[in-house]
Amino acid sequence: MTAPLWTSQEVAAATGGRALAPFAARGVCIDSRAAAPGDLFVALSDRRDGHDFVAAALAAGAAGALVSRMPPGVAADAPLVLVEDTMRALTALGAAARARSQARVAAVTGSAGKTSVKEMLRAMLAPQGPTHAAEKSFNNHWGVPLTLARMPRETRFAVIEIGMNHPGEIGPLSRLARPHAAIVTTVAKAHLAAFDSEAGIARAKAEIFEGLEPGGAAILNRDNPHFALLARRARRRGARILRFGAAQRCHARLIGAEDGPGGCAVQARLMGRPALFRVGAPGRHMAMNALAALLAAQALGADPGRAALELAAWTPPEGRGMRWRVALDETGLDGAIHLIDESYNANPASMSASLAVLAAARPEDGIGRVPRGRRIAVLGDMLELGEEERALHAAIADDPAMQAIDRVHCVGPRMKALHEALPRARRGEWTEDSAAMAAMMRRLLDAGDVVMVKGSLGARMARVVEAVMKLGRPEPARADQEAL
Repeated sequence: MTAPLWTSQEVAAATGGRALAPFAARGVCIDSRAAAPGDLFVALSDRRDGHDFVAAALAAGAAGALVSRMPPGVAADAPLVLVEDTMRALTALGAAARARSQARVAAVTGSAGKTSVKEMLRAMLAPQGPTHAAEKSFNNHWGVPLTLARMPRETRFAVIEIGMNHPGEIGPLSRLARPHAAIVTTVAKAHLAAFDSEAGIARAKAEIFEGLEPGGAAILNRDNPHFALLARRARRRGARILRFGAAQRCHARLIGAEDGPGGCAVQARLMGRPALFRVGAPGRHMAMNALAALLAAQALGADPGRAALELAAWTPPEGRGMRWRVALDETGLDGAIHLIDESYNANPASMSASLAVLAAARPEDGIGRVPRGRRIAVLGDMLELGEEERALHAAIADDPAMQAIDRVHCVGPRMKALHEALPRARRGEWTEDSAAMAAMMRRLLDAGDVVMVKGSLGARMARVVEAVMKLGRPEPARADQEAL
């Protein structure tokens, strides 16, 4: 039988707490609704007080709970560890998990692409050893310690995503994760409401080097205008610099990326040697993400050749470029709509990359009410852009990819600036919110169309994705079905 993830004694020792009764936990959770048998439930206090849900978590089979006071409805001899502050205790538990682990750790940040790189690394490393990576986008002050606290003892490779909204957030999380490889995918206009400039964003991203282990690698985008700033900050921490991009003298240099059915064929040079591989998602930005991931895999001691082979079967996470074929009847004889789901997040850089993917898509002609298949974008607000937000939304109209896009529908008060800037032939509908746009999908789409839905999470563009799914029978797109 495998050893438990945590015993009550280990939890108490790591957190400076007091165990009221013995237990052995196989997992860690912070949401009582997701508590699985054998979990340690951590009663955090944020919008709601987790102590109010300890009884429910224990009833669901949780092995024990980490609390700062006796919760209601729980017996005095319940399997609890009592601490002064549960958030600090979760952080201490994450630090203890990292301290006892022999894993090689990669940390990933960036204005765009960090979740895709994290998921690529998960897929690439898993066949080469026990691999642990953050769920979804658990990349903030509670997500990173939770990810570390969940790390199994036998982990060989770990991948930690680190995000931010304000300066000073990445550094403490990097020092907690203590990575051997730190990746900055790119620096671009995002979270500008909290920064005075894009260079300020770069300085905040450079905090990821603060936790680098001795001899660690900083993996940087050589094509980014902030490369020099990032490289200086990394060298101050003793990092060796590994460069990816299309520029000369990159350790992972992109020679070409050609989209086709089922993804992207990549031609590159990796550590001076020719490399040909496929990525299971189209787009030059995905090829760049793959190069960053390959450098990280090599820096962690994995075989990059084996790692590259795994990229062909990799698909993007939900809401971050996942592709669907929505058959409009049970048999598929009435044709299908092809959906690109980019509904999880948006900033100007990721918006431009996603529009390029849509522009390269191949709609199907002659199968719908409209004789020619169309490329259609449904775009929601990009949030946290500060005083430049209106200009940055309007500027999307001038993106080179727009020349290949037939119709653009806009959602939200900020996207009204784009709606007004679009030429009349390309201008579609504008709605105040995503619910109103979702209600229009049946009228606005037709068989053969390729539709890309994108916006910041707060714009709730997942409603539009759901509405497109409900037009027929959705299934993940296979290479022989994609109009991409």
